[in-house]
Amino acid sequence: MTVAQEKTELTAQDVIDVATEWFRALDRHDTLEEVTPFLASQGLRMVFPEITVRNLDDFRTWYDNVLNLFFDETHELTRTEVRRISATEAEISLTVNWQTKTWTPPAAHSVWKGFDADQTWTVVLENGRPKIREYSVDKITPMPGSPGL
Repeated sequence: MTVAQEKTELTAQDVIDVATEWFRALDRHDTLEEVTPFLASQGLRMVFPEITVRNLDDFRTWYDNVLNLFFDETHELTRTEVRRISATEAEISLTVNWQTKTWTPPAAHSVWKGFDADQTWTVVLENGRPKIREYSVDKITPMPGSPGL
């Protein structure tokens, strides 16, 4: 087993990697225990269209809701711009193409939904690991043929 070495400096690639892995975890519907290590322990703030998350309890509520609402999800990063703030902090502006399905009982069929979401995050180095401290969904644009959220 390979043990990852703790980092002392945050690189642009580290920030892109944490975004990529975060979206993969969402696509897989990883457990709460598997996704919370992506999040900073202090100063957490995540702004979604439906809720602002300010702590891990808020995150748990949000995550439980989305796990039960969306399925067959895919997130694809289509744009990333990283701005380093310091050796241990960076901001990433990104666009993610998010496609999913929803089903509302007793409907006979699920509904496809697709969006391009512009987001801004702050990633910090915490205990030698990149962590998401701030996460804002700035704009959501439905794809052609997609209903809104």
